[in-house]
Amino acid sequence: MKNSRNRTDSLLHAKSYVFALRIIRMTKFLRENKQEFILSKQILRSGTAIGALVRESEFAQSRPDFINKLSVALKEANETDYWLNLLKDSDYIANNSFDSIDSDCGELIALLISSIKTVKNNMNAG
Repeated sequence: MKNSRNRTDSLLHAKSYVFALRIIRMTKFLRENKQEFILSKQILRSGTAIGALVRESEFAQSRPDFINKLSVALKEANETDYWLNLLKDSDYIANNSFDSIDSDCGELIALLISSIKTVKNNMNAG
């Protein structure tokens, strides 16, 4: 999966990319097997936006811009967590599927929070 255009050397890049692929596959399942189109559209948008924003942050114009991009990615991850819970509680996805993907979403949230804190601390120290 590693190539010059897909930064898998960064844990956040790699995990957000793999998470986006999982979201795409889940959306496909929801549409084809459950005939669910509304919630799946929402989670597809927010779940894939995380990685896109992380990727965008690579070329941020400044540290505050970098923090902003990661902060928006964090908001998208939080929204994705909401849609995942809604899909589980409405019985569109099984508990075991939810547990696995929700764990990944939680890990992304933690990585984003940590990255934002690190950059803020470095800005305050320098």
